[in-house]
Amino acid sequence: MKYIDEYREAEAARGFADAITHLVTQPWTVMEICGGQTHAIVKFGIDALLPKEITLLHGPGCPVCVTPVELIDMAIELTTRPDVVLCSFGDMLRVPGTSGDLLSANARGGDIRIVYSPLDALQIAKANPAREIVFFAVGFETTAPATAMAVYQADQQGIKNFSMLVSHVLVPPAMEAILSSPNRLVQGFLAAGHVCTVMGYTEYEPIAVRYRVPIVVTGFEPVDILQGIYLCIKQLEEGRCEVENQYTRSVRREGNLPAQQLIREVFQIVPRRWRGVGEIPQSGLALSDRHAAFDAARRFRLEEREAEASSECLSGLILQGLKKPNECPAFGIRCTPEHPLGATMVSSEGACAAYYRYRA
Repeated sequence: MKYIDEYREAEAARGFADAITHLVTQPWTVMEICGGQTHAIVKFGIDALLPKEITLLHGPGCPVCVTPVELIDMAIELTTRPDVVLCSFGDMLRVPGTSGDLLSANARGGDIRIVYSPLDALQIAKANPAREIVFFAVGFETTAPATAMAVYQADQQGIKNFSMLVSHVLVPPAMEAILSSPNRLVQGFLAAGHVCTVMGYTEYEPIAVRYRVPIVVTGFEPVDILQGIYLCIKQLEEGRCEVENQYTRSVRREGNLPAQQLIREVFQIVPRRWRGVGEIPQSGLALSDRHAAFDAARRFRLEEREAEASSECLSGLILQGLKKPNECPAFGIRCTPEHPLGATMVSSEGACAAYYRYRA
């Protein structure tokens, strides 16, 4: 890619939209599995270009949105300890727990610092040896290598005042949970290009076969997404169920092998609760026994108390593709970015935030 404008070119976008219109002969429902794709679809009006037979659903592709309430509560608890500095990505600060959010905890005197990388948190640990530095590790496979590298470096350098509160989640188990649901609406998937840049797409191939569903690895710009939809609809119309790679400029079938090796070295696969969805088997990453000394939950003896989000919030149904944000009675009225009921309204990749920003 030389210029981003190549993938926002109106004529190319209309060409794919017209090709989809001429291709489709019956209704089809496709889910994008990435919050970045959701925002692009809503921002650029991609769904408005499509024929009425095509329905786009927004899946659980926002890692901030699916971070369980109990882990938010644990992070808030850490901020009450005077010796702890909690480092986090900025979009975690407004996500509501059972008794407030990290922004409120900061206002009450907690030492919370926004970082752009877990390696920034590691530098803070080096500069403050008398303090305990905890990084709130959230994300899909995309951000897991950087988290793993921070733990690896801390271990190699003997940094003892650094730990992680880990909430990494994995995409393929979430897709299987959606496809195995009795309420399944999804007939095709757009897979997240950045996740596949790290992990490749061999994991998706048995899913496509088992559930008879086409999966197209797709980028994030309008032309990327429209081409991904075209490839997915073409498979559906032809009765094929394969994995295709639209995002060839970034993704290889095998992915980034050194990054995968680092993830395997530092993490182990565990069950994980997804906010609004419930527990999904083998869908999370936790620090391995070899690196358990860097587990903040163990270091500070944090108890994971099962908690529930607001009963009025429909984010769970939205994350499963069963509802759209504007179908929630509280949307834009009792739930806004300033006063969110759920994470999907405040995350930079949340579906509700996209609808509020671009279509309120």
